[in-house]
Amino acid sequence: MAAGPTAASIRPPLPPPPPCFDYRSASLADTRAAAAAADLPARLVESGALVRVPRRRFGPVPAWRPPDFAEPEEVWILGTSHLAADSAADVARVLQALRPDNVVVELCRSRAGIMYAPDSDDGSGPGEPLLKSNMFSLGGAKFFGAVNRSINLGGQSALALRLLLAVFSSKISSGANRPFGEEFRAARKVSEDIGAQLVLGDRPIEITLERALKSLSWDEKTRLVVSLFRGITSTTRTVDTPEDEKAATVSPYELYNKLSFSYPSLLQPLIHERDMFLAWSLKRSKAVNGSKRVVGVIGKGHMNGVVHALISDQGDLRFRDLVGRESSETWASSIVKGLIRDTVIGVALWALYELLQTVL
Repeated sequence: MAAGPTAASIRPPLPPPPPCFDYRSASLADTRAAAAAADLPARLVESGALVRVPRRRFGPVPAWRPPDFAEPEEVWILGTSHLAADSAADVARVLQALRPDNVVVELCRSRAGIMYAPDSDDGSGPGEPLLKSNMFSLGGAKFFGAVNRSINLGGQSALALRLLLAVFSSKISSGANRPFGEEFRAARKVSEDIGAQLVLGDRPIEITLERALKSLSWDEKTRLVVSLFRGITSTTRTVDTPEDEKAATVSPYELYNKLSFSYPSLLQPLIHERDMFLAWSLKRSKAVNGSKRVVGVIGKGHMNGVVHALISDQGDLRFRDLVGRESSETWASSIVKGLIRDTVIGVALWALYELLQTVL
């Protein structure tokens, strides 16, 4: 039986930004005057945290779109830091000033609970989340319900990697003493206040991690898991100064970059493909059809790739390519190929669950 395509063999519809591309210079002229007219802080524009991309900069609407589909008149993107204290205030100010029709956040359905989590990771509030809130956390109050959703979308291997990353991310960021995702909670609250539609704009994390695993060789997978376990079980460094706090605060994008440096094949599924997915959500998804103004709230590390995708797309940006699911493999072959692997990983998940209880 022929093997299905690997994650690395599926060519994305757009190439990543070339080294010479700088989203700030590419968007500054379109942002300065509009931001001043909306009474938005110049520091956000000059630092590259806030950009505006008007419809005239978009590529052509592809022929496969229905005739009544209309891309937004303008897309604003606010780059945030998921653990910075001022990001939530910036989100609130931008949304209140622009009053967009849609607010697109860098979250998927299984991570949407971050927007409703309490503003501190003390385990209080509805649902009492099992994991300290971070970009890899399992959403919902029921652990096994979240596990089932993750397995259905990405498989047990992707779930195991997600659990490891959740523990690792929580540990390396624990010294910052900051709740994760305050800007997303601010986006949700202000969207409700101004009557804007809230859109989950990121690709499901289960699919992203599944594709990330498939891009690695077995040797690389083993080294990655061993590295994560070593990081989890190492002694936590005490944070005494602001410099220590900054060093202990690692964003998901920075973590992805570190992983991609050691494992270059991860760069495409973890970063480039998600940049394109976010761009698709901002300008071409059904949720933004006919909108006058859309604001995206995303991690600042994605700004360059998302802006490049918005203005470089020539009608090739398609949802089915960005999801990255493989349709050539039958259910039967998938079950046979994964039976032994999933059995082993299923047992390992119980060990991971116990580890989560002791570490967090």
